[in-house]
Amino acid sequence: MCHKCGALNRAPSGRALSAGKCGKCSASLATPHPVDIDDAKLSRLQARDEGTFIIDVWAPWCGPCRMMAPAYDAAATSFVDRVRLFRLNSDENQASAASLGIRGVPTLIAYRGGRQVAHQSGAQTGPALNRWISSAISLA
Repeated sequence: MCHKCGALNRAPSGRALSAGKCGKCSASLATPHPVDIDDAKLSRLQARDEGTFIIDVWAPWCGPCRMMAPAYDAAATSFVDRVRLFRLNSDENQASAASLGIRGVPTLIAYRGGRQVAHQSGAQTGPALNRWISSAISLA
């Protein structure tokens, strides 16, 4: 799913995401920076996207969320060709946070092949975050 316009695209597995472009709006399919999503985009991702992506469920008042944000931004750059990183503000998207079973923020959720494959509560920073992402989506 294109993070700009929401159009569905086919991307061959094993190919760099930065090599792909949306067929509708021509935006890159890669996310070099985490992309903010809302209830509607999350629902569409869960229903139709079979790619690999991570969702950071956070809140603006959360200290650990703010502490983890720079590491999450850096991870988006590190994994740009293999994984898309998204952010979901739990205060603005309470229905999605409830449907995901979020009990605390920050929470990271990994998806691959249209299914949730990992779930981690608590802040992760630096190398620990990169290791979690790699192990969660079996990139290592």
